[in-house]
Amino acid sequence: MEHVDVLIVGAGLSGIGAAWHIKHRSPGRSYAIWEARGAIGGTWDLFRYPGIRSDSDMHTLGYRFKPWTEAKAIADGPSILKYVQDTARDEGIDKHIAFDTRVTSADWDSATALWTVTAQRGDATVTTTCNFLLMCSGYYSYAEGYVPTWGGEADFAGTFVQPQFWPADLDYSGKNVVVIGSGATAMTLVPEMAKKAAKVTMLQRSPTYVVSRPGEDKLANRMRKLLGAKAGYALTRWRNVGWQLFFYNLTQRKPAQIKNRLIGMVRDALGPDYDVATHFTPRYNPWEQRMCLIPDADLFESLKSGKAEVATDTIEKFVSEGIKLSSGKTLPADIIVTATGLKLNVFGDAKFSMDGVPVDVGKSIIYKGMMIGGVPNLTFVFGYTNASWTLKADLTSEFVCRLLNRMKASGTTIATPVLTDGIEPEPFLDFSSGYVQRALEQLPKQGSKAPWKLHQNYAKDTLTLRYGKLDDGTMKFSNPAREKAAA
Repeated sequence: MEHVDVLIVGAGLSGIGAAWHIKHRSPGRSYAIWEARGAIGGTWDLFRYPGIRSDSDMHTLGYRFKPWTEAKAIADGPSILKYVQDTARDEGIDKHIAFDTRVTSADWDSATALWTVTAQRGDATVTTTCNFLLMCSGYYSYAEGYVPTWGGEADFAGTFVQPQFWPADLDYSGKNVVVIGSGATAMTLVPEMAKKAAKVTMLQRSPTYVVSRPGEDKLANRMRKLLGAKAGYALTRWRNVGWQLFFYNLTQRKPAQIKNRLIGMVRDALGPDYDVATHFTPRYNPWEQRMCLIPDADLFESLKSGKAEVATDTIEKFVSEGIKLSSGKTLPADIIVTATGLKLNVFGDAKFSMDGVPVDVGKSIIYKGMMIGGVPNLTFVFGYTNASWTLKADLTSEFVCRLLNRMKASGTTIATPVLTDGIEPEPFLDFSSGYVQRALEQLPKQGSKAPWKLHQNYAKDTLTLRYGKLDDGTMKFSNPAREKAAA
């Protein structure tokens, strides 16, 4: 049986970043990456729909250790994929990846202080042991998206498309397209498809907050030229983090005022004659769901040109020529794109156990947003909901390296966050988005107070995870072999 010190599950943005941290911050530790698919990149290799791009700026979505040097701050998918691939190749990380290897289970053995991890590789079942298991498999199913059932789907004479599985040969030139949804995917698809389609309609049940930002960050580009790639990137990163934290906290203190300001910005962009009250006035306060970032007001420009439109209504049923709405109107469509959201899963649907006893992840409480209470040497990456995913991914990997180095220095082999009395479970994510609400029972819980309380705050997490004490009274370090010998 193979063995590595650290097994990383997933070769996407998080997994490649984690490997870099292990290599540079815990040198001498062996590692391997098991990737369920046949390529590096995760989300950025899976999604191939028109216009695929980041919904965060690349100075925070990029790695802390690798400056983003492209001109565009809101980058297209292929550029982000290349960034991840380049990182893996330049660091030799790609040589540590086993592709087409889908982890199905992992069992912790207390006597040996090892995880035994099982995976499917084609028709074969493979296993390895590792001292530490780092889950970087994301938070949603790659096998299926979320598509509601409305009725009448079989009657539709056109083509259904799910963005997660975009057909490479789909020709939408001159066609009537309806995109169902109002999240980041829909906001990306509508202006891009409108360049070729006869008409694109974004059909939404309810509006979303939409914020336009320049596709290029001119100040960041100037700082890079003036200060160099590394220093310019670091300053831009902290400037953007600071602005994100300030804005988020402002929305929590003054939700009504910020809501009015955000809607006012949309009204300024679309003009006084546009029905902003119906189509761009959400029912909820800012950051109760993730906001949609659009570059250079591209969605608004498509709407003003007449190539795109928004319909705010509910679906009664599908008909041969398109979609019949509850209002009685029928939207004609040759192509219907169901940008209706993701299906969340936990740890890539792998099953976990300790000494053969199953771990119920959905009833577990999470330590510092990354470890399961009572479960040793297991960490998972889950990014921020109100900021870039990679900010938290980087901090998580740094924390893992600190644990590994602390264990090496002390001669211990196990790090276990031990749940104490008085910690009450709370929802892992305080988010009203449908994809979160549908998966709350599957998701682990956060605790009612630190260090079990989840922070959506990069500055606070930086102090805690990068510089905070490891021996915090909750994390227990042990070595069963040494303790047995001493007995």
